[in-house]
Amino acid sequence: MSSKSSADLLAHYRHVSQQLLTIVDVETTGHRATEGRVIEVSVLQATLADGILHQQTDLINPQMPVPETITAFTGISQDMVDQAPLATEVWHRYLPFLNQGVLTAHNLSFDYAFIRAESDRLGTSFERSRDQQFCTVILSRLMLPELPSRRLPDLVKHFGFDIHESHRAAADTLACWCLAKRLLTEIQNESDKALLQRFTNQWLPLGDVAALLGCSGREARGLLQRAGIKPRLIGRHKTPMYQRGKVEQLQPSQTVQLSWF
Repeated sequence: MSSKSSADLLAHYRHVSQQLLTIVDVETTGHRATEGRVIEVSVLQATLADGILHQQTDLINPQMPVPETITAFTGISQDMVDQAPLATEVWHRYLPFLNQGVLTAHNLSFDYAFIRAESDRLGTSFERSRDQQFCTVILSRLMLPELPSRRLPDLVKHFGFDIHESHRAAADTLACWCLAKRLLTEIQNESDKALLQRFTNQWLPLGDVAALLGCSGREARGLLQRAGIKPRLIGRHKTPMYQRGKVEQLQPSQTVQLSWF
């Protein structure tokens, strides 16, 4: 998504802001969908026009041990999931909702991978097209580039959302909805010119820069160096990042388009 032009991103998020959002959060036994299992799922459906329409949450018996580190992180114990329904019972009630609207999550790639893995175990397939996926982490990077962290608990604190729990599925879907509503309302209400100006401040890794410019990483690095565009080293790994506005100046057609506003 970050490899799209600013104009394309603006059109995409304006469209998303008009849709039904199906917000999902899963708590799991680990980080890899191929090895771990979901132990709690929550789905919240809402629109900007009507607010929250539906929410449901369930613990799931993963039929495998819950690591102590996961219990410490989420508060979900082995005893809790041992008394919960099995995945076969739970997912058949959730998949119809997950196929509606725009699938939304904070760090969607994580939740999406686990939903697909659980669906595969049921002998069904789960697939949502890219235009029906919305990750609030990605939008936060675009709209809030000045913040040091886009972790959901940090964003809840930053905006003062009235949510006092984290790392449980119901609370995290509600937090994601509050964040999506806040940012998409800004997308709806601000002018094209103001939003495009905000987008220029986003920091992009070299891979996204290369995709945006339609070339290899090596070619992109050469273009940036010749244009005198220097990276900013971000995060504990000191990843080189480049500002979107400066990168898009290397695209003649994009420069003309933005100059119309």
